[in-house]
Amino acid sequence: MTRTSIQEYTEALRWRYLRSSKTDKGKILDEFIKVTGYHRKAAIRLLHQVDKPKSSKKRGRPHKYSTATVEALHLLWETTDHLCSKRLQPFLPELVQVLRRQGEITVSAEVEGQLCQMNPSTIDRLLKP
Repeated sequence: MTRTSIQEYTEALRWRYLRSSKTDKGKILDEFIKVTGYHRKAAIRLLHQVDKPKSSKKRGRPHKYSTATVEALHLLWETTDHLCSKRLQPFLPELVQVLRRQGEITVSAEVEGQLCQMNPSTIDRLLKP
């Protein structure tokens, strides 16, 4: 059986399983195990599971740096000929001002502030291919 057919079969049996008596549940469970090949406890969990709407929220900590900041960092890194982060980080404020004066880069004050606050380890993480 394919995964989708097992899901369809589970949906068909779920309400019948939940509304039946204990002896009927055992019979339904035995039938389900024979058809799908699931372990008994896994089948019980699957049949007791009520579908919840899946949230579209992304889990984990939100990103601190915007995509504009990361793009500006890539540009600055390429400008310095791929300088390592520990050497690049102290020169970022001055480098942004010089490139802005020359018209090579246009960044907002927020992006410039984020670039100046970045740690070398964060720079490495954001520049990782």
